[in-house]
Amino acid sequence: MEVPVQIWVDADACPAEIKDLIFRVSQRRRLPAYLVANRQMYTPPSSQVKLVCVPKEPDAADHYIVRHVTPNDIVITADIPLAAASVDKSAQVISPRGEVFTAENVHERLAVRNLMQDLRSSGLVQGGPAPLKAQDRQKFADALDRAITKGEQAKR
Repeated sequence: MEVPVQIWVDADACPAEIKDLIFRVSQRRRLPAYLVANRQMYTPPSSQVKLVCVPKEPDAADHYIVRHVTPNDIVITADIPLAAASVDKSAQVISPRGEVFTAENVHERLAVRNLMQDLRSSGLVQGGPAPLKAQDRQKFADALDRAITKGEQAKR
C-alpha cells in the first residue's frame, strides 16, 4: 500500500492565509495535513486536516514534528532549527514565504539565524519580518506543489 505524503505545519506562527492554502491543497490532493500547535485553532471540517495540540513548552511543536515526520513528508515552518532537524530526517521543508530548505542551504541559514539572534539580543538589529505579499503566497504555492509531486514520486 502506498503511504501518502504528509504535510506537517508548525502552526502557531504560520500565517492564516498560508494555512488556508494548505487546507485547500490537502483536501484537493487527499493528503493528510497536521497542524501542530500549543493552542486550539481553527481547522476546516475535513477528514484530511488534523490539529495536534502539544503542551505550552518551548519547542514542543518542533519536537513533535521531528518525532513524527518521515522521509519525503513536507514540513511548513519559518523556524530554522526545526527546518534543519526536518531536513536531517529527509523531509522536504518550505517556509511560509516559499523558501525551500535543503541539506545544501539549511545549515548556512541556521548560522545566519544564530548571528541575527545575537545581534537582536544585543540591540544592534531591530524589527521582524516584512508582511507576507502576494508573490510570497504564490512562491509558497508553487513550492508546495513541487514538493507534493516529488514526495508522491518518492513514496511510490
